[in-house]
Amino acid sequence: MITTPASLPTAGAFRLSIARLVPAAAMTLATALALSGCQTASTDDMIKVDREQGSEQNIASLSSVINSNPTDPEGYNVRGSAYGRAGQFKRALDDFSRALQMNPKFYQAYANRALVYRNMGKQAEAAADYNMALQINPKYDVAYIGRGNLYRQAGRIDEAFNDFNRAIQLDTTDGRAYHNRGLIYQKRGDHAKAIEDFAKAISLSPNSPEPYNGRGISYIALNDDDNAFADFNHAIELNGSNAESWANQALVYERRGDMARARKSYSHALQLDPKYTPAKDGLARTRGAS
Repeated sequence: MITTPASLPTAGAFRLSIARLVPAAAMTLATALALSGCQTASTDDMIKVDREQGSEQNIASLSSVINSNPTDPEGYNVRGSAYGRAGQFKRALDDFSRALQMNPKFYQAYANRALVYRNMGKQAEAAADYNMALQINPKYDVAYIGRGNLYRQAGRIDEAFNDFNRAIQLDTTDGRAYHNRGLIYQKRGDHAKAIEDFAKAISLSPNSPEPYNGRGISYIALNDDDNAFADFNHAIELNGSNAESWANQALVYERRGDMARARKSYSHALQLDPKYTPAKDGLARTRGAS
């Protein structure tokens, strides 16, 4: 999350996209969960590129603010966010670094720069910036969530859990903390707690399909196909271009023995993402079924 002062024309916070929740491919989802240990991807905070944020008009407007007050680090922080959302990561880094030169205690700029480093695959640099943000402000929930995702990607699940838990203890209103902790509960086989966390994530971010997918997978693990199906269908209503939601729906059809509908949903998932392996495997299974 990027903090912008009211006096600045907003470039908006980095638009946060959520990494895909991937159901494992197996004859049934219950079997898949057992085989994979419920390894679904996490709600992530990677930058969703928005080229309009890098338009000449928008950047010119932000640059004019900087020119009017060149010693204010907030201006560079905001323009850095615009560059980041436009996918111009080098320029974003330059602006965040400039802001930090002016104000070494600017913990939001450290977290913003960490997010850009993550998008560039520079995990060590990202971790260092998240650590610095938390050293300056130990109550900054955004940095705990970002660092937790770094830990998760590195397979350091217990440390990731601790960071998400800490953000929640700080009364975060960011649904990613609950969603990510729910996915760890899911991985550990504690589906009751996972469902509680997904429900909280949904209450904080009701228009995001991913918590519905996550909760649906835990419902399936508890053999509650009806609630799972309702969640997957709602995820599709929220975002019909999400291949994972369609593949999840197909798996419920498959469990019910409705192979025709399962094939249709798997096929639609593949139209949306031709490289999505669970849909490929599901279609291969159901194509030969009666």
